[in-house]
Amino acid sequence: MNKEERSDFDLTWRLRRLRHSAPIRKMVQDVYLRPSDLIYPLFVTEEKDVRREIKSMPGQYQLSLEHLVDEARETQALGIPAVILFGLPVVKDEHGSSAFDENGIVQQAIRAIKNELPELIVIADTCLCEYTSHGHCGVVQETNQEGMPKGLPKGYVLNDQTLDVLCKTAVSQAAAGADIVAPSGMMDGMVRAIRNSLDHSGYSHVPIMSYSVKYASAFYGPFRDAADGAPQFGDRNTHQMDPAESKQAFNECELDIQEGADFIMVKPALAYLDVVARLKQRFPQTPLVAYNVSGEYAMVKAAAANGWLDEKAVVTEKLTGMKRAGADLIITYHARDFCRWLNQ
Repeated sequence: MNKEERSDFDLTWRLRRLRHSAPIRKMVQDVYLRPSDLIYPLFVTEEKDVRREIKSMPGQYQLSLEHLVDEARETQALGIPAVILFGLPVVKDEHGSSAFDENGIVQQAIRAIKNELPELIVIADTCLCEYTSHGHCGVVQETNQEGMPKGLPKGYVLNDQTLDVLCKTAVSQAAAGADIVAPSGMMDGMVRAIRNSLDHSGYSHVPIMSYSVKYASAFYGPFRDAADGAPQFGDRNTHQMDPAESKQAFNECELDIQEGADFIMVKPALAYLDVVARLKQRFPQTPLVAYNVSGEYAMVKAAAANGWLDEKAVVTEKLTGMKRAGADLIITYHARDFCRWLNQ
Protein backbone atom coordinates (compact mmCIF):
# COMPACT_ATOMS: atom_id res chain seq x y z
CA MET A 1 0.00 0.00 0.00
CA ASN A 2 1.58 3.32 -1.10
CA LYS A 3 1.32 6.59 0.80
CA GLU A 4 -1.67 7.85 -1.22
CA GLU A 5 -3.58 4.58 -0.77
CA ARG A 6 -2.82 4.52 2.95
CA SER A 7 -4.17 8.04 3.35
CA ASP A 8 -7.44 7.12 1.60
CA PHE A 9 -7.72 4.02 3.75
CA ASP A 10 -7.23 6.01 6.96
CA LEU A 11 -9.93 8.49 6.02
CA THR A 12 -12.40 5.76 5.12
CA TRP A 13 -11.89 3.42 8.09
CA ARG A 14 -12.00 5.67 11.15
CA LEU A 15 -14.32 3.56 13.27
CA ARG A 16 -13.93 5.84 16.25
CA ARG A 17 -16.18 8.36 14.54
CA LEU A 18 -19.12 6.35 15.88
CA ARG A 19 -17.69 6.31 19.41
CA HIS A 20 -16.55 9.85 20.06
CA SER A 21 -19.64 10.99 22.01
CA ALA A 22 -22.17 9.34 24.28
CA PRO A 23 -25.19 10.36 22.14
CA ILE A 24 -23.64 8.83 19.00
CA ARG A 25 -22.67 5.65 20.85
CA LYS A 26 -26.26 5.38 22.05
CA MET A 27 -27.63 6.01 18.57
CA VAL A 28 -25.71 3.11 16.98
CA GLN A 29 -26.08 0.71 19.92
CA ASP A 30 -27.50 -2.63 18.77
CA VAL A 31 -27.96 -4.50 22.07
CA TYR A 32 -30.49 -3.23 24.60
CA LEU A 33 -31.11 -4.51 28.12
CA ARG A 34 -34.48 -3.59 29.59
CA PRO A 35 -36.33 -4.41 32.82
CA SER A 36 -38.77 -6.49 30.74
CA ASP A 37 -35.87 -8.83 29.84
CA LEU A 38 -35.37 -9.83 33.48
CA ILE A 39 -36.80 -12.41 35.88
CA TYR A 40 -36.19 -12.09 39.62
CA PRO A 41 -35.76 -15.17 41.88
CA LEU A 42 -37.43 -15.27 45.30
CA PHE A 43 -37.01 -17.77 48.15
CA VAL A 44 -40.07 -18.44 50.30
CA THR A 45 -40.13 -20.25 53.63
CA GLU A 46 -42.93 -21.74 55.72
CA GLU A 47 -41.58 -19.98 58.79
CA LYS A 48 -43.47 -16.96 60.11
CA ASP A 49 -42.36 -13.32 59.97
CA VAL A 50 -38.98 -14.09 58.38
CA ARG A 51 -36.80 -11.86 56.24
CA ARG A 52 -33.46 -13.59 56.67
CA GLU A 53 -30.50 -12.42 54.58
CA ILE A 54 -28.57 -15.20 52.84
CA LYS A 55 -24.96 -14.82 53.99
CA SER A 56 -23.41 -16.04 50.75
CA MET A 57 -25.78 -13.86 48.67
CA PRO A 58 -25.83 -10.34 50.16
CA GLY A 59 -29.06 -8.55 49.33
CA GLN A 60 -31.05 -11.79 48.88
CA TYR A 61 -33.44 -13.14 51.51
CA GLN A 62 -35.38 -16.14 52.68
CA LEU A 63 -38.89 -14.72 53.03
CA SER A 64 -42.06 -15.73 54.80
CA LEU A 65 -45.30 -15.20 52.90
CA GLU A 66 -46.11 -11.74 54.24
CA HIS A 67 -42.68 -10.42 53.30
CA LEU A 68 -42.69 -12.28 49.97
CA VAL A 69 -45.68 -10.31 48.69
CA ASP A 70 -43.99 -7.02 49.60
CA GLU A 71 -40.85 -8.07 47.72
CA ALA A 72 -42.92 -9.11 44.72
CA ARG A 73 -44.77 -5.77 44.77
CA GLU A 74 -41.50 -3.82 44.76
CA THR A 75 -40.16 -6.03 41.98
CA GLN A 76 -43.17 -5.29 39.78
CA ALA A 77 -42.93 -1.56 40.54
CA LEU A 78 -39.39 -1.57 39.11
CA GLY A 79 -40.74 -2.81 35.77
CA ILE A 80 -39.64 -6.44 36.16
CA PRO A 81 -42.45 -8.56 34.70
CA ALA A 82 -41.79 -11.93 36.36
CA VAL A 83 -40.54 -13.70 39.46
CA ILE A 84 -39.47 -17.32 39.86
CA LEU A 85 -40.24 -19.02 43.17
CA PHE A 86 -38.14 -21.48 45.18
CA GLY A 87 -39.66 -23.08 48.27
CA LEU A 88 -38.18 -23.95 51.66
CA PRO A 89 -40.58 -26.47 53.24
CA VAL A 90 -40.59 -27.48 56.89
CA VAL A 91 -41.28 -31.15 56.10
CA LYS A 92 -39.06 -33.16 53.74
CA ASP A 93 -39.18 -36.83 52.84
CA GLU A 94 -37.48 -39.25 50.48
CA HIS A 95 -39.91 -38.57 47.63
CA GLY A 96 -40.33 -34.80 48.01
CA SER A 97 -44.04 -35.12 48.71
CA SER A 98 -44.47 -31.54 49.91
CA ALA A 99 -43.52 -30.36 46.41
CA PHE A 100 -46.98 -31.32 45.15
CA ASP A 101 -48.98 -30.60 48.31
CA GLU A 102 -51.83 -28.23 47.40
CA ASN A 103 -50.96 -26.34 50.59
CA GLY A 104 -47.21 -26.54 50.02
CA ILE A 105 -45.18 -23.41 50.49
CA VAL A 106 -44.78 -22.60 46.79
CA GLN A 107 -48.48 -23.24 46.16
CA GLN A 108 -49.32 -20.86 49.02
CA ALA A 109 -46.86 -18.32 47.66
CA ILE A 110 -48.31 -18.46 44.15
CA ARG A 111 -51.82 -17.81 45.47
CA ALA A 112 -50.63 -15.00 47.74
CA ILE A 113 -48.84 -13.16 44.94
CA LYS A 114 -51.54 -13.65 42.31
CA ASN A 115 -54.23 -12.46 44.73
CA GLU A 116 -52.36 -9.19 45.32
CA LEU A 117 -50.52 -8.76 42.01
CA PRO A 118 -52.47 -10.52 39.27
CA GLU A 119 -50.42 -8.97 36.44
CA LEU A 120 -47.07 -10.15 37.80
CA ILE A 121 -45.94 -13.33 36.02
CA VAL A 122 -45.25 -16.07 38.57
CA ILE A 123 -42.93 -18.87 37.46
CA ALA A 124 -42.76 -21.96 39.66
CA ASP A 125 -39.48 -23.84 39.78
CA THR A 126 -40.50 -27.47 39.35
CA CYS A 127 -37.83 -29.53 41.04
CA LEU A 128 -37.51 -31.77 44.09
CA CYS A 129 -34.11 -31.05 45.63
CA GLU A 130 -35.56 -28.54 48.11
CA TYR A 131 -38.23 -31.05 49.19
CA THR A 132 -36.32 -34.34 49.49
CA SER A 133 -34.64 -35.37 52.72
CA HIS A 134 -31.55 -36.46 50.75
CA GLY A 135 -31.33 -33.24 48.69
CA HIS A 136 -31.37 -34.92 45.29
CA CYS A 137 -33.58 -33.91 42.38
CA GLY A 138 -35.74 -37.00 42.38
CA VAL A 139 -36.46 -40.49 43.67
CA VAL A 140 -33.19 -42.26 44.43
CA GLN A 141 -32.20 -45.92 44.12
CA GLU A 142 -32.16 -47.86 47.35
CA THR A 143 -30.25 -51.11 47.79
CA ASN A 144 -32.40 -54.13 46.87
CA GLN A 145 -35.42 -51.92 46.22
CA GLU A 146 -38.08 -54.11 44.64
CA GLY A 147 -39.15 -53.24 41.11
CA MET A 148 -36.23 -50.87 40.50
CA PRO A 149 -33.75 -51.11 37.59
CA LYS A 150 -30.87 -53.51 38.14
CA GLY A 151 -27.21 -52.54 38.29
CA LEU A 152 -27.67 -48.96 39.49
CA PRO A 153 -25.69 -47.71 42.50
CA LYS A 154 -27.42 -46.69 45.72
CA GLY A 155 -28.33 -43.02 45.51
CA TYR A 156 -28.78 -42.98 41.73
CA VAL A 157 -31.65 -40.66 40.73
CA LEU A 158 -34.30 -42.81 39.04
CA ASN A 159 -35.59 -41.18 35.89
CA ASP A 160 -39.11 -42.52 35.30
CA GLN A 161 -40.09 -42.69 38.95
CA THR A 162 -39.05 -39.05 39.31
CA LEU A 163 -41.22 -38.05 36.34
CA ASP A 164 -44.34 -39.10 38.23
CA VAL A 165 -43.52 -36.74 41.10
CA LEU A 166 -42.57 -33.87 38.78
CA CYS A 167 -45.89 -34.22 36.95
CA LYS A 168 -47.86 -34.04 40.20
CA THR A 169 -45.81 -31.00 41.23
CA ALA A 170 -46.34 -29.14 37.95
CA VAL A 171 -50.11 -29.75 38.03
CA SER A 172 -50.37 -28.58 41.65
CA GLN A 173 -48.43 -25.42 40.80
CA ALA A 174 -50.66 -24.71 37.81
CA ALA A 175 -53.74 -25.32 39.97
CA ALA A 176 -52.44 -22.75 42.47
CA GLY A 177 -52.22 -20.18 39.68
CA ALA A 178 -48.65 -20.37 38.36
CA ASP A 179 -48.35 -18.64 34.99
CA ILE A 180 -45.38 -20.80 33.94
CA VAL A 181 -43.87 -24.01 35.31
CA ALA A 182 -40.10 -24.47 35.07
CA PRO A 183 -38.90 -28.08 35.42
CA SER A 184 -35.22 -28.15 36.34
CA GLY A 185 -34.45 -31.79 37.13
CA MET A 186 -32.86 -32.69 33.76
CA MET A 187 -34.75 -35.99 33.62
CA ASP A 188 -35.20 -37.64 30.21
CA GLY A 189 -38.75 -37.19 28.92
CA MET A 190 -39.47 -34.58 31.59
CA VAL A 191 -41.10 -32.01 29.31
CA ARG A 192 -43.33 -34.51 27.49
CA ALA A 193 -44.56 -36.04 30.74
CA ILE A 194 -45.34 -32.65 32.27
CA ARG A 195 -46.98 -31.36 29.10
CA ASN A 196 -49.27 -34.38 28.95
CA SER A 197 -50.16 -34.07 32.64
CA LEU A 198 -50.93 -30.37 32.36
CA ASP A 199 -53.04 -30.88 29.24
CA HIS A 200 -55.02 -33.76 30.72
CA SER A 201 -55.63 -31.76 33.91
CA GLY A 202 -57.07 -28.75 32.11
CA TYR A 203 -53.94 -26.57 32.06
CA SER A 204 -53.05 -26.71 28.38
CA HIS A 205 -52.58 -22.92 28.46
CA VAL A 206 -49.71 -23.06 30.99
CA PRO A 207 -46.29 -22.76 29.30
CA ILE A 208 -43.24 -24.83 30.21
CA MET A 209 -39.90 -23.09 30.74
CA SER A 210 -37.50 -26.01 30.64
CA TYR A 211 -34.04 -25.99 32.19
CA SER A 212 -32.96 -27.70 28.99
CA VAL A 213 -29.21 -27.26 29.39
CA LYS A 214 -28.32 -27.36 33.07
CA TYR A 215 -24.68 -28.02 33.81
CA ALA A 216 -23.28 -29.80 36.86
CA SER A 217 -21.66 -26.54 37.89
CA ALA A 218 -19.60 -25.33 40.84
CA PHE A 219 -21.39 -21.97 40.54
CA TYR A 220 -24.47 -23.25 42.41
CA GLY A 221 -22.92 -23.24 45.89
CA PRO A 222 -24.67 -20.18 47.35
CA PHE A 223 -28.05 -21.30 45.97
CA ARG A 224 -27.79 -24.55 47.88
CA ASP A 225 -27.39 -22.49 51.05
CA ALA A 226 -30.32 -20.27 50.07
CA ALA A 227 -32.70 -23.10 49.20
CA ASP A 228 -31.40 -25.64 51.73
CA GLY A 229 -31.10 -28.14 48.90
CA ALA A 230 -27.55 -29.46 48.97
CA PRO A 231 -27.32 -33.24 48.32
CA GLN A 232 -26.62 -35.24 51.48
CA PHE A 233 -24.44 -37.67 49.52
CA GLY A 234 -23.00 -38.02 46.04
CA ASP A 235 -23.43 -35.43 43.32
CA ARG A 236 -25.66 -34.59 40.34
CA ASN A 237 -23.31 -35.60 37.56
CA THR A 238 -25.53 -38.43 36.29
CA HIS A 239 -28.34 -36.11 35.23
CA GLN A 240 -26.89 -32.60 34.89
CA MET A 241 -24.57 -31.92 31.95
CA ASP A 242 -20.79 -32.21 32.01
CA PRO A 243 -19.20 -28.72 31.78
CA ALA A 244 -16.80 -30.09 29.16
CA GLU A 245 -19.69 -31.12 26.88
CA SER A 246 -21.45 -28.80 24.44
CA LYS A 247 -22.83 -31.03 21.66
CA GLN A 248 -25.45 -32.58 23.95
CA ALA A 249 -26.94 -29.12 24.47
CA PHE A 250 -28.38 -29.25 20.95
CA ASN A 251 -29.96 -32.66 21.58
CA GLU A 252 -31.41 -31.57 24.92
CA CYS A 253 -33.00 -28.45 23.43
CA GLU A 254 -34.27 -30.19 20.32
CA LEU A 255 -35.93 -32.91 22.39
CA ASP A 256 -37.47 -30.41 24.80
CA ILE A 257 -38.90 -28.34 21.95
CA GLN A 258 -40.32 -31.46 20.30
CA GLU A 259 -41.84 -32.51 23.63
CA GLY A 260 -43.59 -29.17 24.10
CA ALA A 261 -41.20 -26.73 25.81
CA ASP A 262 -42.21 -23.12 25.26
CA PHE A 263 -38.91 -21.72 26.57
CA ILE A 264 -35.45 -23.30 26.71
CA MET A 265 -32.79 -22.35 29.24
CA VAL A 266 -29.03 -22.46 29.75
CA LYS A 267 -27.79 -22.58 33.34
CA PRO A 268 -25.34 -21.17 34.40
CA ALA A 269 -24.97 -18.26 32.01
CA LEU A 270 -21.59 -16.58 32.33
CA ALA A 271 -19.30 -19.56 31.74
CA TYR A 272 -21.56 -20.91 28.97
CA LEU A 273 -22.22 -17.92 26.71
CA ASP A 274 -20.78 -19.86 23.78
CA VAL A 275 -23.57 -22.40 24.33
CA VAL A 276 -26.16 -19.62 24.56
CA ALA A 277 -24.98 -18.12 21.27
CA ARG A 278 -24.92 -21.43 19.40
CA LEU A 279 -28.34 -22.46 20.67
CA LYS A 280 -29.88 -19.15 19.65
CA GLN A 281 -28.53 -19.60 16.14
CA ARG A 282 -29.91 -23.16 16.00
CA PHE A 283 -33.32 -22.42 17.57
CA PRO A 284 -34.04 -18.76 16.78
CA GLN A 285 -37.82 -19.03 17.11
CA THR A 286 -37.84 -20.40 20.68
CA PRO A 287 -37.39 -17.93 23.57
CA LEU A 288 -34.03 -18.59 25.21
CA VAL A 289 -33.45 -17.94 28.91
CA ALA A 290 -30.03 -17.52 30.54
CA TYR A 291 -29.81 -18.11 34.30
CA ASN A 292 -27.24 -15.81 35.91
CA VAL A 293 -26.74 -18.06 38.92
CA SER A 294 -25.93 -17.55 42.60
CA GLY A 295 -22.18 -18.06 42.34
CA GLU A 296 -21.91 -15.51 39.55
CA TYR A 297 -23.87 -13.08 41.72
CA ALA A 298 -21.85 -13.77 44.87
CA MET A 299 -18.50 -13.22 43.13
CA VAL A 300 -19.50 -9.74 42.01
CA LYS A 301 -20.92 -8.86 45.42
CA ALA A 302 -17.76 -10.02 47.20
CA ALA A 303 -15.43 -8.17 44.84
CA ALA A 304 -17.52 -4.99 45.05
CA ALA A 305 -17.58 -5.15 48.86
CA ASN A 306 -13.78 -5.21 48.81
CA GLY A 307 -13.57 -2.28 46.40
CA TRP A 308 -12.03 -4.44 43.67
CA LEU A 309 -14.53 -3.54 40.98
CA ASP A 310 -17.41 -1.21 40.13
CA GLU A 311 -20.53 -3.29 40.83
CA LYS A 312 -22.89 -1.25 38.65
CA ALA A 313 -20.53 -1.27 35.66
CA VAL A 314 -19.69 -4.98 35.95
CA VAL A 315 -23.29 -6.12 36.40
CA THR A 316 -24.44 -4.03 33.46
CA GLU A 317 -21.62 -5.37 31.30
CA LYS A 318 -22.19 -9.03 32.12
CA LEU A 319 -25.99 -8.87 31.69
CA THR A 320 -25.51 -7.04 28.40
CA GLY A 321 -23.09 -9.79 27.37
CA MET A 322 -25.76 -12.41 28.02
CA LYS A 323 -28.25 -10.47 25.93
CA ARG A 324 -25.67 -9.98 23.17
CA ALA A 325 -24.96 -13.71 23.13
CA GLY A 326 -28.61 -14.38 22.34
CA ALA A 327 -30.54 -14.59 25.60
CA ASP A 328 -34.09 -13.30 25.23
CA LEU A 329 -34.64 -13.38 29.00
CA ILE A 330 -32.27 -13.44 31.97
CA ILE A 331 -32.99 -14.86 35.41
CA THR A 332 -30.77 -12.82 37.70
CA TYR A 333 -30.43 -11.84 41.35
CA HIS A 334 -29.10 -8.50 40.08
CA ALA A 335 -32.44 -7.63 38.45
CA ARG A 336 -33.71 -5.17 41.04
CA ASP A 337 -30.37 -3.42 41.48
CA PHE A 338 -30.01 -3.08 37.72
CA CYS A 339 -33.49 -1.52 37.40
CA ARG A 340 -32.76 0.93 40.23
CA TRP A 341 -29.56 2.01 38.49
CA LEU A 342 -31.45 2.36 35.22
CA ASN A 343 -34.04 4.59 36.87
CA GLN A 344 -31.34 6.77 38.37
